Amino acid sequence: MKTKEDAKCSAASKLQKQEWKFQDSMKITAFLLIPGLLLYVAFGNSVTWYLQTFWKASSFFWQTQWENLHHRLGGNEWAIFTFGTAIVPLFIFWGLNGIFLVADTTQKPSFITQYSIRLGKKDLIDRAKLFNVIRTVLFNQFFITLPMLMLMLPILKRRGDPCSLSLPTFHWFLLELAVYVILQEISFYYIHRLIHHPLLFKHIHKKHHEWTAPVSIVSIYAHPVDHIISNMVPLQIGPVLLGSHVTSIMAWLSLAVLNSTVVHSGYHLPFLPPPEFHDYHHLTFNHCYGNLGIMDHLHGTDTSFKQTKVYMNISKSLPELPKKSE
Repeated sequence: MKTKEDAKCSAASKLQKQEWKFQDSMKITAFLLIPGLLLYVAFGNSVTWYLQTFWKASSFFWQTQWENLHHRLGGNEWAIFTFGTAIVPLFIFWGLNGIFLVADTTQKPSFITQYSIRLGKKDLIDRAKLFNVIRTVLFNQFFITLPMLMLMLPILKRRGDPCSLSLPTFHWFLLELAVYVILQEISFYYIHRLIHHPLLFKHIHKKHHEWTAPVSIVSIYAHPVDHIISNMVPLQIGPVLLGSHVTSIMAWLSLAVLNSTVVHSGYHLPFLPPPEFHDYHHLTFNHCYGNLGIMDHLHGTDTSFKQTKVYMNISKSLPELPKKSE
């Protein structure tokens, strides 16, 4: 029989384990949010002050470039909005994926392939399978993404002037970015879990999971309904709610493309988001549903991943949190 002392020790052990889990989650969250949220949290400190000073010093340059582009497009709102929200992110998508596809199909250049998280077991991709993915991606981009982006313009015009000549301020953009990230993390997590329900998975989400070891271009290889509700809607919620300027949306969609491409790539490149978290989701199907790991921590859907050697290696590479004094 357990004594009261044993029960106290067990309770203390559980509490310590929970504290360790919380610290691990916070380390990864801090690591991933540094580009956006950390800057906003540090709104009043010297780092942000210097950035704001730089922004003011260069604002004339960016404002001039924006006005030049605005005039070149004849002030046409549809042309401006299409360029910012569709063409620029599309260029970034195919530019990044072109690099990764070369690495995946040739295993070169070595300065990229050396960072593969599947070293020793990554075979060259079947080209017929790859062409099928490209066809699906192109369909999703031109027949789903583009129309959904165009639907945003009349909605945003009810809130203000999304294609105005005046650029948003630096601080407002940081606030927008923070809101975008939080809303996307929450909405994507719950939508993603929903389409993993057996009744929906086999009809909608199964297509995306054909790749248990995904490559970068698989990021939007999905059933049309899946692409609408899990890829597009979480990205559009923030800009629509805030009535954002087209340049803010352009930056947000470009960052989202970068993140999604990298986390599906299978390459843990320096200074970029680690792909192991989402790679584990493709391997196991029922863990690690979110993007940043915040919602997974709250719901305990990252517990299995945190017990893997891969997670331990990632944790060791992150800065340690200060220990509490006794």
